[in-house]
Amino acid sequence: MNSSTPIKVDVWSDIACPWCFIGKRKFEAAAASFDGEVEVEYHSFELSPDTPVDFEGNEVEFLAGHKGLAPAQAKQMLDTVGGIAESVGLHYDFNAMHHTNTVKAHQLLHYAKARGVQLVLTEALLSAYFEQGRHLGRLDVLADIAAEAGLDRDDVLRSLESDEHLADVRADQAQAAEYGINGVPFFVFENTYGVSGAQDPAVFADVLRTVAAEIASGSAGEPSGQTDEAAAR
Repeated sequence: MNSSTPIKVDVWSDIACPWCFIGKRKFEAAAASFDGEVEVEYHSFELSPDTPVDFEGNEVEFLAGHKGLAPAQAKQMLDTVGGIAESVGLHYDFNAMHHTNTVKAHQLLHYAKARGVQLVLTEALLSAYFEQGRHLGRLDVLADIAAEAGLDRDDVLRSLESDEHLADVRADQAQAAEYGINGVPFFVFENTYGVSGAQDPAVFADVLRTVAAEIASGSAGEPSGQTDEAAAR
């Protein structure tokens, strides 16, 4: 493989998905160890599109209701996820979290992609949601985060208020359905391999090497292999 030719990785993700931030960190570790370039593009996926902007309750209550769990079970699940997040350097604050609808956040990511800063905004939004307790359902908060990344705050508000990129969000979701993606994170490598879940870095690294070898030999094909993660979502 020509080292100047990056491997394209398309990632379906949701800002409100705790495994997506964990998976991002694990994938980044794999990409850092890979002897080659990787080009990442994020795509929209809403795990709970019917969630109201202002959910009345905390994260334990949401998870208990969403999955039909007892509150104690939901809390235990969050504690487990939080511990895994800590293991990759993330500091989730479920007590401060504002569970909300993420469609506007996804529109912001498309706005950022059009301006070459999607990866910056993806990191900023995930951190804002899971670590900083910022309310990502509110346009003023999203505009503040965008401005912190160097984007024009007023233009961001204009875009979000007009649903400028809603069609792009829906197109991502339609592509996910075509691929059969029903959970995130989901990583598609060069339209050849699909990897589901926040896998260990070694799994991602192995797929990167496999795809690199196939590209070098000219045998890269259509979406095929899929690896699943047993962790609860």
